[in-house]
Amino acid sequence: MSEVVCERHARTRHVYFPTAGFVSLAIEAADRPGLEVGMVGSEGMLGAELLLGQTTAPWRAVVQDEGTAWRMKASVFQAALIESPLLRRLVSRYLSFRMEQLSLGAACERFHEIGPRLARWLLMSQDRANGNTFHVTHAFLACILGVRRVGVTVAASEMQRLGLIEYRRGKLTVLDRDALHTRACSCYDSNRRDYARTVG
Repeated sequence: MSEVVCERHARTRHVYFPTAGFVSLAIEAADRPGLEVGMVGSEGMLGAELLLGQTTAPWRAVVQDEGTAWRMKASVFQAALIESPLLRRLVSRYLSFRMEQLSLGAACERFHEIGPRLARWLLMSQDRANGNTFHVTHAFLACILGVRRVGVTVAASEMQRLGLIEYRRGKLTVLDRDALHTRACSCYDSNRRDYARTVG
């Protein structure tokens, strides 16, 4: 899909609560393409930083799998935060999880190889997608993983050879989730545990 929901440093005019599909959160550095630093699906929201008084987006948000979302004006959401202690508590917990996700992502990028990182990303995407199939290109995967395209091609080709995935013309299908899970880095399970512990 690659529809841009918001640009980094743009004023936050709406908050979004995805109900299907997922959004990539990316940061661009100098002349380098965007590196994914987070992912949001039905488990989260876009615009939670309003709780901290930050009224501009800290990252570029790009739709990566077609879906649906509830949209609310930022001013209405801010008013709801003032009126509801429960909402403030829930959003605060989600922001805490988001910080843990950012920290874990930085460590993953530094210490884990392309194959396990790709497997983790595919599992996270499948968790948030509408099914086992979603649209993605090798060029996009290289950008969000911060690696060369040839590295993604080699890793994806090996997964396809083993029957874990099928990839044709930008359409990727997860065929064997259990086997893909065994190849993913430990960050996938850590991320799920962090969410369960922090957000519930």
